[in-house]
Order: sequence, then structure tokens, then C-alpha cells
Amino acid sequence: MPDVSDTPPGFDARPNRRRRRAWFAAARVVALLAALAVAFVGCGGGDSGKAKSKKTPTATTLAPGYSLAAQVKGPQIGIYDRPSAATPSKTLPNPWLLNDEPDKKIPQVFLVEQQRKDGWVKVLLAERPNGSTGWVHASDVQLTPNPYRLEVSLGDHKITVFQGTNSIYDGQVAIGAADTPTPPGRYYTRVLIQAPDPNTVYGPFAYGLSAHSDVLTEYNGGDAEVGVHGNNDASVLGKSVTHGCIRMDNDQIVKLSKVLPLGTPVEIVN
Repeated sequence: MPDVSDTPPGFDARPNRRRRRAWFAAARVVALLAALAVAFVGCGGGDSGKAKSKKTPTATTLAPGYSLAAQVKGPQIGIYDRPSAATPSKTLPNPWLLNDEPDKKIPQVFLVEQQRKDGWVKVLLAERPNGSTGWVHASDVQLTPNPYRLEVSLGDHKITVFQGTNSIYDGQVAIGAADTPTPPGRYYTRVLIQAPDPNTVYGPFAYGLSAHSDVLTEYNGGDAEVGVHGNNDASVLGKSVTHGCIRMDNDQIVKLSKVLPLGTPVEIVN
């Protein structure tokens, strides 16, 4: 299979290159290895509730294989349980702080599950239980089409990268061990972290996902989030050895770090 750097036949990225670079630059976050050790499990082995305008936004038409990422515009975002709710059930900050550290500010980005013409957007949330969703006002987010998605087959120990409808890379991965399995489900990339030392268990880069371990409630002081990252031992690829994270080829995670924005869908299947 070609590398993730290859452009699939028929895809011309030149007209949107400047816009895509701006989006990727805004979405990528570089942090320290200490954040990795706290945030991920698979490595050791503004809205005030006031009424909104009734103006109906223009629906976004997506090309086959594309998804929508929703990046919060203001300093916070109200999350509603349903469009009929008068007030939000919770309010999330933007940006949010990785491990509550002030120098690690991450833009608040969601994966869009549904866009309604009445100004409501249903988004996937990065909280327990896995698969939790909420509703936000379309006017509070910037919607950006995204051609990329990842699919992880646990049974085959394989990751596949798609650009549009084209598969542009597949390769072996290490997944969760029997007692700390990688949770299947639909998730999205929530944070990108670069390790200052690429020779650790995390490899050179790690994408933190919206997923959480189903069996661990805490890992290294964090909430046992699941990530996709590199490795320091290629011999583990194709095996079930982690605490839930997904380890992949180092060269390929480096290439992904240059193109995958936050909000990219990640499908983990059995």
C-alpha cells in the first residue's frame, strides 16, 4: 500500500492547500512526554444558556468519505442534552488544558455526528461512557470538512488510513492485552502530542482519542484515555500487549502528524 504521504488518484489538494495548512496548524499541539505518561493508558506494557437566533445555517454538503470537525469559536461551549433543552447540561472551556497545565492549551474540537438545518449540531464527546454525545449551537463552532479517517481492526491487529474513499495506508498495530482491551467504538482525535524523546514507548507522536478504557478508571494519574501512537519496539506490532492504546509504525505516525487534524474519525472494530 502507498504511504500516507501519497495523494490518491483524482484528489487535487492544491486549491485548498493554504486553508488546510491553516486548519492543521491550528489543530496540532506540541506538548512534553510527561503529558503522555499521564494522559494515555496503553503505553506502560461560551454559552450561558440564553436563547439563540432562529436563523437557519446553510447545511454542509460533504463529498464521499468526508466528515465534519467542529472547532469551538469562543472561550467556552454549552453542551445540551437535546435541542429542546432550554439550558446546557454542561459548559466546556476552550481551549482546554492538558493535565490541567496552563502551558498546554488544546483547542476544543469535536466530531460532528449530525447537522440539522435548524441551527443544531450533534457532536461526539470525549467523556465517559464512550460514545457519549451532546448538542451545540452551530453558531458556536466552525465546521470544517475532513477527508481523513482511521479504522482499527482489533481482530487483524491492523490500522487503515483513508483519504476520502481511498485507502492510503494499512499496517500492523499493537492493541490492548486481554485484561486491558482496546475499546471498540467510534471516536475522534482530540489532541496531538510530540515526544521530545522519540525512543520511548510512545514513539515520536501520539494522538489522544476521545476514547476511555472500559476496565481502567485511572492510569498514571489520568482518566485512562486511549491513544494512537508510535512505539519503541517494532516487534510488538501485531500483538495484544498494551493497556488499551494502539501502537503503530513510527514512520507512519510521523506522516500522519503532518496531515491529520483534530476531530478525525477513528473507528475501532472487533
